[in-house]
Amino acid sequence: MAGPTLPRPFSWEKPLKKLALLLVALAAPAFAQNAPFVVQERGEAFASLQGAVDAIGGGSGTIVIAPGRYRQCAVQEAGDIAYVAAEPGRAIFEGRACDGKAALVLGGRSARIEGLTFQNIRVADGNGAGIRIEDGDLAIAETLFRDSQSGILSRSDYDGEIRIERSTFSGLGRCDGDAACAHSIYVGDETRLSIARSRFERGRGGHYVKSRGPVIEIVDSSFDDSAGTATNYMIDLPHGAVGTIARNIFVQGKDKENRSAMIMVAAEGVEHSSQGLTIVENEASLAPGMDYGTAFVADESGDPLRIENNRLSDGVRRFESR
Repeated sequence: MAGPTLPRPFSWEKPLKKLALLLVALAAPAFAQNAPFVVQERGEAFASLQGAVDAIGGGSGTIVIAPGRYRQCAVQEAGDIAYVAAEPGRAIFEGRACDGKAALVLGGRSARIEGLTFQNIRVADGNGAGIRIEDGDLAIAETLFRDSQSGILSRSDYDGEIRIERSTFSGLGRCDGDAACAHSIYVGDETRLSIARSRFERGRGGHYVKSRGPVIEIVDSSFDDSAGTATNYMIDLPHGAVGTIARNIFVQGKDKENRSAMIMVAAEGVEHSSQGLTIVENEASLAPGMDYGTAFVADESGDPLRIENNRLSDGVRRFESR
């Protein structure tokens, strides 16, 4: 049967429009040509993002970011900080990583990212990311990650919650050379990951989502691998997980490093229970011209999974136990 129609790529025209207008009104008097980063609560403007972060320090604050292309990065070591584009989609961070890690290296109590773009970020170890999360909780909305080695990467022992909404991950990942593979999203063993209403497309290697954490929620999102290059699984839960994968659209592309499954559970051993992992009401198909089949879900945990009411095209097998 024919594959489903994928949602259109993310558009910046409507999301957060009212919020953006409000933030512009609040922050515009403080913007200056050489001071595009405004700490909203204080009305203070800074030439560098790091300067604004340091001004908030261990407190709480919102950094409103003027439209522009910034070859800057920042490290947050404390506090609760929101990084918000004054005009969603027009504040772009590119080509610069702090500490050889990411455009934003986050180690405070919490961080919130809204309306930003991270692109063209590469580092020597092959894991250049838009965001590196090392401590605290992270919330992301209306944000675009593209054409970098990685989108979001957590420290291996990061113990926190990441929530992602209405965001796009495009042209990310790599699995070349001697370095370990990079992925659109990669999080460690203690991370609780939630993704909603987001889009993954045009992967360049590795997995679209790789989560070693014990709890996963991925809902109302799309995985369009039709233009992917040397990609692996759409969702990889290498140590198992509980939670929900529901109402997503998956399209498997032709250029695969591993074409055996779309969703993989416990391929690297059982560290977390997967009993009751719920995979329901998804759509999965193969890109036009595909000459091989694939499993929708492959499992090595041996735990009972709930896999129901998924719409699978010809060539997509419901389940494989390995």
